[in-house]
Amino acid sequence: MSLRTFFSRLLSSRSTGHHSENGLDNKASHPKQPTSKWRRYLLQFLIALTLILSAVWLLMAIWYQFGLRSVTTWLVTLVIAGVLVALFGIRYWPRNTKRLNDQCLAHNQTNQKVAAKWLTGLYAGIWLIGLGWFFSIEPKQERDWMAEVSERVTYERDANNPDLITLTNVRNFDWQTNTEATERWETRTIDMSKLSGVDVTNSYWMGPLIAHTLVSFRFEDDRPLAFSFEIRKESDETFSALAGFFRRFELSLIAAEERDIIYTRSNARGEQVYLFPISHLQQHEVQELFESYLTAADELNAKPAWYNTLISNCTNIIFYMARIISGDRLPWDYRIWVSGWLPNYLYDVGMLDADTKEQGQPWSMDTWYERTHINAKVRDFNNQINPASDSNSNSSEFSRQIRQDLPIPPLADSQAGAEAKAKSAAQASQ
Repeated sequence: MSLRTFFSRLLSSRSTGHHSENGLDNKASHPKQPTSKWRRYLLQFLIALTLILSAVWLLMAIWYQFGLRSVTTWLVTLVIAGVLVALFGIRYWPRNTKRLNDQCLAHNQTNQKVAAKWLTGLYAGIWLIGLGWFFSIEPKQERDWMAEVSERVTYERDANNPDLITLTNVRNFDWQTNTEATERWETRTIDMSKLSGVDVTNSYWMGPLIAHTLVSFRFEDDRPLAFSFEIRKESDETFSALAGFFRRFELSLIAAEERDIIYTRSNARGEQVYLFPISHLQQHEVQELFESYLTAADELNAKPAWYNTLISNCTNIIFYMARIISGDRLPWDYRIWVSGWLPNYLYDVGMLDADTKEQGQPWSMDTWYERTHINAKVRDFNNQINPASDSNSNSSEFSRQIRQDLPIPPLADSQAGAEAKAKSAAQASQ
């Protein structure tokens, strides 16, 4: 069946089975078929629902791009609403046809079919133009950005030792309140051969389902370094989860000291923050994950990208990178898209273990949440740098405090051993 034939049958469904071409009733020759009637009603409902949802999507995209006070927003809204109201009115609004003779009734139905086809085509054209416009919106590097996302992290490798990485624009702000901070962008050199582990931090700011996820890399002889994928807000913008579906925010990668990027959440904003040391990783996996962040920085510096609440947010981008490295050890799971449940997912796949057995039993998930909650640990932390010292000692002290009473897992010696221990921990978690 061609697409034209399909829509012709759909648009003529109101008269099908009631009147023949000469206006005579066909009920005698075609007995009632309740099943076919319900199928027709269901199909009509699905078509109507599709039209409504597609209109809502397009209007929301326009609202978030132009604003509610824009003339363009209101003009497009009136056009789309007008076309759909007219189409639904022709297709579904009941009419009194008792006084019409057969010839007038047939003529009226023909006019309705033609009008419905034209309105359907008009709406489809408007929606396709809108779809093309939406995907033509390009992210930008230069805007009036908020201070905390105004710079982009870059790096250079040492010519004689590729493990030595010098990062530029590492954020190390002194936060006084959730909006006020002394800006400081620093240069920091790290040695990838000294990487000793990974910690995942979840910061809850919107109930138990939604959290912001950060990744910290630990070093044998240096303070940790944190990475965070964030929306790159302009100076007059606020975060909206809905707006994140409609190309409203660019994506930003921030490299930062923990005393900046975690303190601002736990202390300045009052979010509930939890830090989870990840177990059963080999050093090459930690190094490859770090390299993934460097690659992401290269890509964002070369070409900006959009943040998307569902498919490219702070949590699932990390999962995509980690799964490339670890493969089936990190199976697909719905909790990848429910960021607040990411720790439970890590627990179930055996990545939260760290030899935490007490009285012969591993920690329950409730115990993990209790022990990894960092707010009380740094409630009285003085984040202001003493002029007599440097920021490094302050950063080191903050990182030490948030890891109080936490088991810091060693790196695994072999892949087989790491997988076996992770599997055993996963079975114990059940």
